[in-house]
Amino acid sequence: MDLKLDHHTQDDTEIVVVEGEIDVYTAPRLRELLIDLVNKGNFHLVVNMEKVEFLDSTGLGVLVGGLKRVRAHDGTLDLVCTQERILKIFRITGLTKVFGIYESVQDAIDKRKSK
Repeated sequence: MDLKLDHHTQDDTEIVVVEGEIDVYTAPRLRELLIDLVNKGNFHLVVNMEKVEFLDSTGLGVLVGGLKRVRAHDGTLDLVCTQERILKIFRITGLTKVFGIYESVQDAIDKRKSK
């Protein structure tokens, strides 16, 4: 399975839609997109992972790297994920304490705006 990436702006937040597998082969494409978005001044990101079928440690590293980049600009990087098999990876690694993980893009946007 390949990786499909798309992004759009919604309520002053850049939404990154990811579909497929985030692994050692495809993760560099996601990393480049996140770097590009931050370099263009997008510091509030939501990564929609609802259609992600597989996530490995390389993919986790890309997400953590993206989080570090936006936080350097007082930004946020939240995730949308309801799939138990993907959520389990975040729980096992303790990353549920690092990322905001929401059930929908709108939930993530609303939470950031309420802070």
